[in-house]
Amino acid sequence: MAYYTQDQLKQLGFKYIGENVKISDKASIYNHNQIEIGDNSRIDDFCIISGKIRIGRNVHITPMCLVAGSEKGIVFEDFTTIAYGVQVFTQSDDYSGKTLTNSTVPKEYKNEYKKEVILKKYTIVGAGSIIMPGVILEEGTSVGAMSLVLKSTEPWGIYIGNPAKRLKDRKTDLQELEKQYLKSESKK
Repeated sequence: MAYYTQDQLKQLGFKYIGENVKISDKASIYNHNQIEIGDNSRIDDFCIISGKIRIGRNVHITPMCLVAGSEKGIVFEDFTTIAYGVQVFTQSDDYSGKTLTNSTVPKEYKNEYKKEVILKKYTIVGAGSIIMPGVILEEGTSVGAMSLVLKSTEPWGIYIGNPAKRLKDRKTDLQELEKQYLKSESKK
């Protein structure tokens, strides 16, 4: 995997780009001027990133993810991860048949649902999962692979299934590890 250099990243015209950001040169990124990326974050091969996106520090978007922020936007708070093939959407067509659908149709003939998505601190989303418009993954949420998240979660829970449901509580030990990590970073 080849990453853009820091100079190349600055030339792409991001709204904000932090230190030690790694973005694969095989990722497709649109609307650079609407995208903010914090320190130590990484976007891997074959990802598609578009629209209004705010990525915190130490966020990892692994290969083959689709992050479609559109105008409403997606927020990835610090220390979040989306695994291989995760898709995050901020808009959806009306599938009822009452309106026309797809991007080639003028908006007066469609009824799109558009809503911001937020992945709060320490969230991890398993491979192949889908996050739909308006969902807020509360702090510490863990979503198992191949889950469909239609509703917002409660903090520090493990969710699985289609549709995703809370399975059990998630440990909070990683909060202490974050403190140790940040302390060690500040000594560098």
